[in-house]
Amino acid sequence: MDRTKLLALLEEVSTGAVPPAAALERLRGMPFEDLGFAKVDHHRGIRQGYPEAIFAAGKTPKQVSEIVGRIRAHGSNVLATRCSPEVVAAVLAEHPDAVHHDLARAITVTVTPPEPQTGFVVVGCAGTSDLPVAEEAAVTCEAYGCPIKRVYDVGVAGIHRLLGHHELFQSANAIIVCAGMEGALPSVVAGLVDVPVIAVPTSVGYGANFGGIAALLAMLNSCASGVSVVNIDNGFGAGMLASMINRIANRP
Repeated sequence: MDRTKLLALLEEVSTGAVPPAAALERLRGMPFEDLGFAKVDHHRGIRQGYPEAIFAAGKTPKQVSEIVGRIRAHGSNVLATRCSPEVVAAVLAEHPDAVHHDLARAITVTVTPPEPQTGFVVVGCAGTSDLPVAEEAAVTCEAYGCPIKRVYDVGVAGIHRLLGHHELFQSANAIIVCAGMEGALPSVVAGLVDVPVIAVPTSVGYGANFGGIAALLAMLNSCASGVSVVNIDNGFGAGMLASMINRIANRP
């Protein structure tokens, strides 16, 4: 839908020719922008409440930079994940106001500050080796206006480190828990709280960890209630889900 058609639709709404609900349904089909190598979904913010994010892995630096430019040109904030050093260099050269989050391997561009939310999400991880995935989740939450509190290196090998944060965990609207090795931490956290726990298996571990499969299966088989599981190393998916939960908690 171009600006002329959108204006015509708005005029029809203003005159009563089209009910607002019917207009909303038309807007749900607003077309994307075809760049040849990508079809940028500028309407996603209307449909889902968050603009399209960019998964940079597998894309060329030029492609990522161009997608960043088109998203921000339409007034949306930008989040790009899994950014290689080459992608980072290309994006920063074209968009010097972009922010590179090194540990998270992410880039953000803030066009309009996101609407602030009350409440918060805790992002936790078992060990320092899990930090890249945990930070991807944290940066995702922050990019969408969701306040977070970080609790890192609290794995089950030293469970007393976790128990010292019990009150904080209990006060959150959702908890993201990243863990590799045997993936036990989300079950322990979920057994202590009455809030949703989003488990993120990481590929951290020795041979029998099978690149995160052992942790994934352990989390899927958790005996604790209220645990949902995202894919291996999917900090973005966990951050998005937690942000949506926190946003729902903000509704009157």
